Amino acid sequence: MRPDSGTGSHLRWQRRRLQAGWLLLALLAAWYCAWRFAGPTPLQTNLLALLPATEADPVAEQAVEKMAAAFGERTVFVLSSRDAQQAKAAAQQLGVELRASGAFRSVIAQLPPFDLSSIAALYLPYRFGLLTAEDRAALQNGTFVPQQVLLQRLYSPVDSALTTPPGDDPFGWLQRYLAGLPLATSRLELEDGLLISRRGAVTDVLVNATLAGSAYDAAVQRAVRAALERAQTRLASRYPEVTLNRAGAVFYAEAARSASEREVHLIGFVSLCGIGLLLLWVFRAPRLILLGLVSTALGILFALTMTLLIFGQLHLLTLVFGASLIGEAVDYSIQYFVAWRGAGRDWDAARAARRVRPALGVALVTSMLGYAVLAGVPFAALKQIACFAMVGILTAFASVIWLLPTLLRSPAQQPAPLLFERAAWLLAQWQRVLSGRRGGFVVLLLVLGAVPGWLQLSSDDDVRLLIQRDPALVAQEKIVRAAVGMADSSSFFVVRGAAPEEVLQRLEALEARLAALPAAAQWPRWQSPASFVPSARRQGEAHALLERRLLQDSAGLRALLLKTGFRDEVVEAWLAAAHRAPGVLTLDAWLKTPWSQPFRHLWLGELDTVNHTYAAVALPQGVAVSDQMGNQAADQTAAQATTQATTQAALLAVAHDVPGVSLVDKAASVSSLFRVYRQESALWLAGAVVLVAVLLSWRYGVRGGLLTTLPVVLAIGVTLAVFGYLRVPLSLFNSLALMLVLGVGANYAVFLREGAARSPAELGAVWAGVLLSAATTLLSFGLLTLSAMPALHSFGMTLALGIAVSVLFAPLGLAIPLTPVLARSSRSRL
Repeated sequence: MRPDSGTGSHLRWQRRRLQAGWLLLALLAAWYCAWRFAGPTPLQTNLLALLPATEADPVAEQAVEKMAAAFGERTVFVLSSRDAQQAKAAAQQLGVELRASGAFRSVIAQLPPFDLSSIAALYLPYRFGLLTAEDRAALQNGTFVPQQVLLQRLYSPVDSALTTPPGDDPFGWLQRYLAGLPLATSRLELEDGLLISRRGAVTDVLVNATLAGSAYDAAVQRAVRAALERAQTRLASRYPEVTLNRAGAVFYAEAARSASEREVHLIGFVSLCGIGLLLLWVFRAPRLILLGLVSTALGILFALTMTLLIFGQLHLLTLVFGASLIGEAVDYSIQYFVAWRGAGRDWDAARAARRVRPALGVALVTSMLGYAVLAGVPFAALKQIACFAMVGILTAFASVIWLLPTLLRSPAQQPAPLLFERAAWLLAQWQRVLSGRRGGFVVLLLVLGAVPGWLQLSSDDDVRLLIQRDPALVAQEKIVRAAVGMADSSSFFVVRGAAPEEVLQRLEALEARLAALPAAAQWPRWQSPASFVPSARRQGEAHALLERRLLQDSAGLRALLLKTGFRDEVVEAWLAAAHRAPGVLTLDAWLKTPWSQPFRHLWLGELDTVNHTYAAVALPQGVAVSDQMGNQAADQTAAQATTQATTQAALLAVAHDVPGVSLVDKAASVSSLFRVYRQESALWLAGAVVLVAVLLSWRYGVRGGLLTTLPVVLAIGVTLAVFGYLRVPLSLFNSLALMLVLGVGANYAVFLREGAARSPAELGAVWAGVLLSAATTLLSFGLLTLSAMPALHSFGMTLALGIAVSVLFAPLGLAIPLTPVLARSSRSRL
C-alpha cells in the first residue's frame, strides 16, 4: 500500500507541476498581450505594410515608403453646394470645429495673406541663369529680337500673378520663368481666402488638415472620427444643403480596422458557440467543452504572443485569420476526447495520450508543412499568418499531449451515444462504395467530371484582391479628386544620383524625354524638384547663352534700353548684374523657403548614406480622375485601357533610356509579383504533395501512404474544378489556401486510419470524431467567406471546398474492410 500511495502522490505532484507550468506560461502570455494592447495599438492598418517589397531598386522601395508617409498624414475635405456662400461659410465652420477638436496638428480652411513677391525674391539674384525652354530656343536659333521682346514686355498686359520689376527684368525672362513654375497643382482658385473650384452649378470649397499622429494609429483614428462626427452633426443643422466629402489614408485605415474587429468578433463568437454545441451534441459531456476551449485558447494566446514578439505588430489579415484558427486547433482535442469516450471504464489518461500521439504527430507535421510554405513567401502578411498558425496548432498539440491528461482523469460515466453506432454504419456503407473497383470507378468519374472545370480556369492577380476599400470612401475620394483636379495614379518616377546636382541633371533629361513622347502617351505636365530649381549646369549654360547671344554687345544693349525709356543708373545696374559672375540657385535655398512646403515631398534627400545616393521623384500633375492612367474604375472602357497600356509602356521605355531613373507603380509591381507567386505555387503544391505522400508512406507503407494521400489530392482537384465551372478566377490566395487544404485535409484520412489501427471496434467513435473535426474546421474557416477582405474570402472559400471533399473521401485511406469489424463489434456487445 505504501509504495502505491507514494507512486500516487508522485503522479499527483507531477500533474500539479504540469498544470502550474501551463498556468504560469498562460499568465505571462496574457500579461504581455494585455501590456501591448494597453499602449499604442500593435494592430497594423497600413495597407502598404501588408505588401511585399517589389522594387528591384531598394532606393525605389524607400521612395514608395517616404511618399506614403508624406501623403498619409494629409486629409482633404471638400464642401459642396449650389449656393457658393453656404459652401464657403460651411468650410470656415468646419475649420473652426476641426481645430478645436485637437485631432489635427493643423487645419487650413482660409489661407492667410501671402506675398507672392517672396517667390520672385528667391529667384531674382539668379535671374540670368533662369530661362524657359522657349527663351533658350529663341536665343539659340536667332529668332530672339531684343527690341520686339522689350516693347512687348513694357506695353503688353500682365498675364501672370508673379511679376517682376522691368528695371530688374527688362526682357521678361524671369517673369516668364516664374509663370512656368508648377505652383498651381490643381484646378482650385483662390477666392475670399478660400480654395474653391466649380463643377457646373456646384461650388466646391477645400479644407486641408494634417493629422496629429500616424494615420495608422488607432488613437488618432478614433480622435479623427469623433471630431468629424461632431462637426458633421453641427454642419448638417446649420447648412443642410452642403455636402461634405473626405479623402485620406486615415479614413481607409479606420474603416479597415473597424471591419476587421467586427469580423474577429463575429468569427470568434460563432466559432466558439458552434464548436461548443457540436462537442456537447457528440460527446454529451459539458466538461469537454471547457477542456476543448482551454486547449484552443492556449493555442491562440501563445500564437498571438509569439507573433507580437517576432514581428512587433499584428496585421489585419492575421487578426481575422487567427480567429478562424479555433476550428483547426480544437481538432487535436477532439481526437483525445474520442479516445476518452471509446475507453469507457478502462480509461487511462496518460496511456490514451500515448496512443493518440502518433496520429496527432502525423497530422501536426502535415499541417506545419502547409503553413511553412506560407512562411517562405516574402510577404509580411502571409509570414505572420504562418507564424500565428504554426505556433497555435503546435501549442494545441502540446496541450493535448501534456495538459489534457492532467485534467481529464475520470472515465466516461455514460455509455457511448447511439450517434457513434450510426456513424459506424454510415462509414461502412460509404467505404463499400469507395472500396475495390467501385472506388476506382468513383475516382475516375470524379476526375473526368473535373477536367472541363480545369480547362475553364482563369486567374486574376490584381493587388486590390488583397483588401477591399470601403465603397463609400472610394466614392467620396472620387468626388474630392474631381473637385480638386488631382491625378489618381500610382505611377511616378524615382530619379537618383551620387549628388543633388546629378539628380537635377537626370530630372532635366527625364523631362526632355517626356516632352518628346507622342501626344497619346503624354501627361500634361510633370512636377519635380528640377521644375523649381534648375541644375547648376543648366543655369551656367543659360548665362553663357545670354553672354554669347546678347550681352557681348553691351553698347548696343545700353542704347536700346536707354532709347526705350530706362534711366541710365537702372541700365548700368542691370548690365553690371548681367556681366557679373553668376551665383547658383541651390535646392537647399529653395527648400528653406516657407512656400516650398507643399512640394518638399518631391525631394527625398540622401537615402543611402553609405553609397551617398540622393533621390527625388517626378509626379504627374494636373490630370483629372477620368484621364489616362488615373482611371481605375471598374467600368473602364477598352479605349481607356488601351490608352493606359500605351502610356505605361512609353513611360517605362523612357525610364530605361535615362540613367538613374526608374518608373514606380506599386500596384502594378505587386500584381506582377502575385502572378509570379501564383505560378510558382503550383510547383510548391506539387512538391508538398510528394512530401506528404513520402511521409505517409514511411508510416503506412507505399500503398497505404498513397491511399491516405489520395483524398486530399482529390480535394485539391475538385476545388480547382469548381472554381473553373463557377468562373471564379484564381488568385495567389486561392493557390496558397490549397496548401492549407493539403496540410489540414490530410489529417482526416490520418485520423481515420490511425483510429482503425488503434481501436477497430470503436470506428464509429473515430469516424464521428473525424466528422466533428471537419465540422469545426469548416465552421471556422467557412466563416472567412463572409469576410469583406477579398484575400480572406478567397482563403475561406477554397478551404471550405477542400476540407469538405477531403473528409468525404477520407475512407479511401482505410486499410481494412469495415463490415467484418463491425459485425465482431456487435457480437461482442451482445
